[in-house]
Amino acid sequence: MSEVREKAQLAKQATSKLAILTTSQKNNALALIADKLVTEQASIIAANESDISRGRKNGLSESLLDRLALNPSRIEGIAEGLRQIVELQDPIGEVLEQFERPNGMQVRKLRVPIGVIGMIYEARPNVTVDAAGLALKTGNAIVLRGGSAALETNRRIIQIIHNTLQSTDVPAEAVQIIESSDRSSVDEMLKLNGLLDIVIPRGGKELIQNVVKNATVPVIETGAGVCHTYADADADPAMTEQIALNAKVQRPSVCNSMETLLVHEAFAAAHLKHMAEAFVNAGVELRGNAAAQAIVPDMKEASEEDWSTEYNDLILNVKVVSGLDEALEHIRTYGTMHSECIVTPNQAHADRFLQEVDAAAVYHNVSTRFTDGFEFGFGAEIGISTQKLHARGPMGLPALTSTKYIVTGNGQIRG
Repeated sequence: MSEVREKAQLAKQATSKLAILTTSQKNNALALIADKLVTEQASIIAANESDISRGRKNGLSESLLDRLALNPSRIEGIAEGLRQIVELQDPIGEVLEQFERPNGMQVRKLRVPIGVIGMIYEARPNVTVDAAGLALKTGNAIVLRGGSAALETNRRIIQIIHNTLQSTDVPAEAVQIIESSDRSSVDEMLKLNGLLDIVIPRGGKELIQNVVKNATVPVIETGAGVCHTYADADADPAMTEQIALNAKVQRPSVCNSMETLLVHEAFAAAHLKHMAEAFVNAGVELRGNAAAQAIVPDMKEASEEDWSTEYNDLILNVKVVSGLDEALEHIRTYGTMHSECIVTPNQAHADRFLQEVDAAAVYHNVSTRFTDGFEFGFGAEIGISTQKLHARGPMGLPALTSTKYIVTGNGQIRG
């Protein structure tokens, strides 16, 4: 039996025990895992350094190495995410609807666990903990298949989780990690109908499209982030610069970072040159359309491909537009329905932008970097869904539940 099928079967077997756990039993396990991650951080960092060293030898970019890297503050942040999950209301058992039929039959619709979640992701070991924590809180088992770049880090994290769960009521088999780095392990997961209830891909465009196109297991699609910020004609220049710099520079390697700055021509004439200097001083390479280049001659020309590229790096497209209509059309053409922002004091323009833009998160005078489960108060996220079925945006606890109808009566039969 393959590693993938064996571990998926172990996860499946754990679901019956998970389904009857109390909230306090689940919270106790999560709190212990959070504490253990901090106390065992030296061994996690040692494993992570091995991954970093191998990644550097293999030519991983600095942005990917940043996504991979862990340090004491990041580990504490990961642990804090688990502690926040502990504090959140347990959605399992929540009554969503309750009604009585004319024949006296009582119907209740409850939140229940999905079952077994398959998670396929790339070089972000924090996802290992976030996904496991969210799954356990919602009574789900999870089979994790991380990228080979983080193999040693993920292996050590799962060892700590397993060792900790041994002293709790939560079955350790509920969290599984696929250690094979062969592409075939992903392909096998995508077709484990009957063992996996859903698959969630989290990573680059190629990974996500492979899962969407080839899976027979249902998929919750998390999309690439080609995110935009539009500076309207009368936008406050200081606010615009602050928001745009944060969206691009604060952590460029993540999916909610800005890839294209759209600038109204009137704003551009007065402020784009100064903003371009700020970006260049922050180490950002700028690529623009002809109108942007006319104001900032040192800017490279943006190609057609650039407008649809998720750089995850210190590269930014800049496009001077005639107004809101052109900005909206650009987003419709090149956006990935992830996160979009307008900076403007004009409430009518803001309202139109918020209503017309088709994205999981749309912002008015706020950086796109806030599209995040932790920032939304979810404790953590298992991904950011850009689809429209079941879950959309940062996926916290409710997104990892299904529903069940409970019907009770006193002998009713259908005529």
